[in-house]
Amino acid sequence: CLIYLPAQIWIPIAITCFTRGLDIRKEKADVLCPGGCPLEEFSVFGHIVYASVSSICGAAVHRGVIGNSGGPVRIYSLPGRENYSSVVANGIQSQTLSRWSASFTVTKGKSGTQEATGQAVSTAHPATGKRLKKTPEKKTGNKDCKADIAFLIDGSFNIGQRRFNLQKNFVGKVALMLGIGTEGPHVGLVQASEHPKIEFYLKNFTSAKDVLFAIKEVGFRGGNSNTGKALKHTAQKFFTADTGVRKGIPKVVVVFIDGWPSDDIEEAGIVAREFGVNVFIVSVAKPIPEELGMVQDVAFVDKAVCRNNGFFSYHMPNWFGTTKYVKPLVQKLCTHEQMMCSKTCYNSVNIAFLIDGSSSVGESNFRLMLEFVSNIAKTFEISDIGAKIAAVQFTYDQRTEFTFTDYSTKENVLAVIRNIRYMSGGTATGDAISFTVRNVFGPMRDSPNKNFLVIVTDGQSYDDVRGPAAAAHDAGITIFSVGVAWAPLDDLKDMASKPKESHAFFTREFTGLEPIVSDVIRGICRDFLESQQ
Repeated sequence: CLIYLPAQIWIPIAITCFTRGLDIRKEKADVLCPGGCPLEEFSVFGHIVYASVSSICGAAVHRGVIGNSGGPVRIYSLPGRENYSSVVANGIQSQTLSRWSASFTVTKGKSGTQEATGQAVSTAHPATGKRLKKTPEKKTGNKDCKADIAFLIDGSFNIGQRRFNLQKNFVGKVALMLGIGTEGPHVGLVQASEHPKIEFYLKNFTSAKDVLFAIKEVGFRGGNSNTGKALKHTAQKFFTADTGVRKGIPKVVVVFIDGWPSDDIEEAGIVAREFGVNVFIVSVAKPIPEELGMVQDVAFVDKAVCRNNGFFSYHMPNWFGTTKYVKPLVQKLCTHEQMMCSKTCYNSVNIAFLIDGSSSVGESNFRLMLEFVSNIAKTFEISDIGAKIAAVQFTYDQRTEFTFTDYSTKENVLAVIRNIRYMSGGTATGDAISFTVRNVFGPMRDSPNKNFLVIVTDGQSYDDVRGPAAAAHDAGITIFSVGVAWAPLDDLKDMASKPKESHAFFTREFTGLEPIVSDVIRGICRDFLESQQ
């Protein structure tokens, strides 16, 4: 006998919160999203058109096709594309992605009759034919290797397409062995060529599987090997809170160079160190003697790495048989106590300001001095474990406005500087230096931070400055002297640390203090870096 089935039975594929577009191997499919998915855990890349690595249900909520109670969704497969955009919609922040090989979009699905089948299909089926497991738990990763790592790969004509693919394979092996996870290392990838391109950020993927997918999708760009340009761009743009950098976690860039860079890499190394980034150089196929004339700086590795001590440089003879080099490199990347560049001039200094409050300054000019102090202070990462700021005002007497331990946030420090009241009186700079060394720096004797004193004065001191300044230098305090109007150059030089010409500044007008701000900040960073060598 014949059995006639109803013609309009619709059977959706029941999927999990985290089933991705690439798990559905059909041009068009009807799926059923469960309710109660945690919005903050969705991985969604793009807007309207989504990279296939995105969660289908996340994309559907993002586009407004369903709410958080779930429901039917129709998914349409689309070709890959470049530049998936980041948009906040319906409680989900989608992420940017530079390139992916496949995409999809979603529309509202039919409200079907699941009862006709007795049960729903539990999940989507990938190409292997194996059934996906239930909602996957996010892997915590290797907790003993917490690091935020950018792989800066060589995408220049130096390396070529074939070796570029071998390089990607090696990076994939390193990423796999690191133990990527929510509480372990996070990684991103930047390609160096004519112009740098951030392929994906730290926040984009927190599982090794997804990172391997993303690495595989990266296309070869070609062009000159402007590694210096790419390293500088990475140090300045890659490691931000918005892109997934975590507080207190070492920032690392692993730079792969096939041959030699086309540009200057030394300045980029300095910028990276100033930003607290630990630079590793993995050099492959060093230039042969006949090629050395083409190399801009033969010592480029030593000048770019975090420290020229052998730890941060790594050499492989070629891209073949590289598996044996994976584990030693991973061990280096996970040795946190060696990450010396995590300490920077912005987060590891104590800066005291000694402010002239004498009668010759005047109330309005005193405000310009406070603005000068604020503009320097706000540059630094002030916290209970970071940079610390203190201020003393002086005439014949001294008044501690606040010490290093009084305020541990930038907002509070800047607020109290703005509210400092002008004293008015004589000028005894020498006594003020001694007072500051004893009462402000004295209690910080055991601090790991480097100590700086910035003196701002507009006239000649009635007492000796040379002796107190020398005592401060002997106590490990670096002094910058800033003179205005009638401040004698001899006094400024006597107070300043060596070399005098880079630690003593003078301006005729109080309005001339503003351009000196950047000079003092650069000087502090320069002195800090030199002290760390």
